[in-house]
Amino acid sequence: MKKKVCAAAVITLAMGTTAACGSSGDSGTSGGTSAQTARGPVKVWLSNNKEELTWGKAMVAAWNTAHPKELVTAQEIPAGKSSEEVIGAAITAGNAPCLVLNTAPAAVPGFQKQGGLVSLDSFPDGKAYVEARSGTAADQYKSPDGKLYQIPWKSNPVMIFYNKDMMTKAGVDPSAPPLATYDQFMATSKKLVASGAAPFAIAPSPTSEFFQSWFDFYPLYAAQSDGKQLVENGKATFDSDAGKKVSNFWRTMYAAKLSPQEKIEGDSFADKKAAMAVVGPWAIPVYKGKVNWGVAPVPTSAGMTADKIHTFSDAKNIAMYSACKNQGTAWDLLKFATSKAQDGALLNLTGQMPLRKDLTTVYADYLVKNPAYKAFADQAARTVEVPNVANSIAIWQAFRDSYSSSVIFGKTPVDAGLKTTADKVNTLAGQS
Repeated sequence: MKKKVCAAAVITLAMGTTAACGSSGDSGTSGGTSAQTARGPVKVWLSNNKEELTWGKAMVAAWNTAHPKELVTAQEIPAGKSSEEVIGAAITAGNAPCLVLNTAPAAVPGFQKQGGLVSLDSFPDGKAYVEARSGTAADQYKSPDGKLYQIPWKSNPVMIFYNKDMMTKAGVDPSAPPLATYDQFMATSKKLVASGAAPFAIAPSPTSEFFQSWFDFYPLYAAQSDGKQLVENGKATFDSDAGKKVSNFWRTMYAAKLSPQEKIEGDSFADKKAAMAVVGPWAIPVYKGKVNWGVAPVPTSAGMTADKIHTFSDAKNIAMYSACKNQGTAWDLLKFATSKAQDGALLNLTGQMPLRKDLTTVYADYLVKNPAYKAFADQAARTVEVPNVANSIAIWQAFRDSYSSSVIFGKTPVDAGLKTTADKVNTLAGQS
């Protein structure tokens, strides 16, 4: 959980820099055609995640060996209150790197509004390359103008981790606990708490940061709605039967004290304060030796086979920034970094899922040798991203504020809260 929260928290202050800055629109022609075709040294920023740094440094070393006249300099994203705040400030100052290999999809609309991003469609093979690699999944990452300002890179499709030992103590089959439907999930949760196996069944963070809904409401909504985003075609989708069922499910979990209304310090799953958690494949090495865990898809109201269930992607992508002078080299480097070989190296080192349409076939050997990742690789084909819309972060904050009031704390009726929030979201999504 710590790593999940850390991954999400880098976006916390993104609005502070992105919403107030710059011009809007495609900056892919920044510097003219000469910048787009120019070759030479480039600078990239990497995530400060240990495993990703190891991969990134090896990737850059391999590139530099093969391209001594187009050398790449890599560094961790500079320290700041958030990665996105640092990136936004660099866009404003005109000294952003060519590539950031840790660009949050939720921040892309703001960076684009600043005029800080290069449209990948501006390269002759740009659109074709992205779509050949990611397939139809690439559609979720297109901006409202229909262009791609990010390449879908890697995802951590979230599922339900559960503590097998706690299930056993509660008298629940640890190899296949009943979790598929809301009724089953609720009954299992009650057994876990009533038996004393765990203080709480599941403990998503109840705090108010906009991204927290990505790890309670949104995965279940993606599943219940058969893969809908929070906003589609400029309109909120969640004031619906699916949105009401998901929200009322969580309201019942809180009302029954099966989930806490107060934040649990540390990692509730690793610290044995909760029997379940909503997490992605990054958690496998984190919980190794700490929790005897199993994994299941997120529940739906009536139950659904695993091969039909969608969930939240928890993706990080790669974007090219308009301050880059040698965009020809940067584009070739981006393709090198997302090649089958480099995606395989990333998977091997981090366990994160490359956003490739051929993931399970290209890396079949890896999945045979590492069966714990197989369920996540299968799930990666059915992920839902945050919507790429204007005022993305403000939209999520409005949703979170309402969710906190109605679902977590029960201060306002759930259905009425969804309706009021949908109206707010529609207004925000309609603004430029």
